[in-house]
Amino acid sequence: MDIPAQQQPVPGTEADLTPTADHGEQSYQGRGLLEGKVALITGGDSGIGKAVAIAYAREGADIAISYLSEEEDAKDTAHWVEQAGRRAILLPGDVADPDQCRYLVQKTVEDLGGLDILVSNAAFQMSRPSLQETPDEEWDFTVATNLSAFFHLSKAAEPHLKAGSAVIATSSIQSDSPSPDLLPYAMTKAGLASMIASLAQLWGEKGIRVNAVAPGPIWTPLIPATMPPEKVEDFGGDTPLGRAGLPAELAPAYVLLASDEGSYISGAVLPVTGGKPILGA
Repeated sequence: MDIPAQQQPVPGTEADLTPTADHGEQSYQGRGLLEGKVALITGGDSGIGKAVAIAYAREGADIAISYLSEEEDAKDTAHWVEQAGRRAILLPGDVADPDQCRYLVQKTVEDLGGLDILVSNAAFQMSRPSLQETPDEEWDFTVATNLSAFFHLSKAAEPHLKAGSAVIATSSIQSDSPSPDLLPYAMTKAGLASMIASLAQLWGEKGIRVNAVAPGPIWTPLIPATMPPEKVEDFGGDTPLGRAGLPAELAPAYVLLASDEGSYISGAVLPVTGGKPILGA
């Protein structure tokens, strides 16, 4: 995949992505693995979240799509969910706000009748060449979006989850191999891995499984929106597979962790990295 130098304003949109990303719109084939389930997916408008929403819908789940402000992208995700014969609700708002996290769970339960799968996927990063060029407020926002939101979402979701439910966070290869210019982001992803291990132990007796997927370089609007153009060019070319991954290539990992096919997987961080190792996985 040839990726030219490009840049977008934060948070980025699918329409301005070159080349376009594949979310499984034409390729993902469901097998009924999530029939009758309800899933809440944050960052469900684009990128990995969009691919997961499409896959979950084709596996039989109704989807609550949480997103910041990318209305057109979110509507397109809802279109694919509904085309699969499932219900979709759109929930705009900022997960950096704890009240929004609680609202997302409440609205999902009210509108879709319950909650079986929580996917905490929304994230923020920004490339900064030095610590002194990292604003204090950017650190706080990154922690609130990537790490604290998972805490608030999980806490709000717990009373609604039951045996067989699944909680999945999007971690990153950055948790194990941090890039210095992504210091706040990498720290939050390492924190997520620790939280996953703790929650898996806390909730094991309830039959609730808690895991994470750790992507490597995946081609989504987040990349040109948060990295300088020269780093976007040929993004992912340094992996053993020689290219960036596509969101559609992540979806099967999230399906495995949400379905009964992953019934004995809990406390795990599943790497999808194009061959780059994650030593702690």
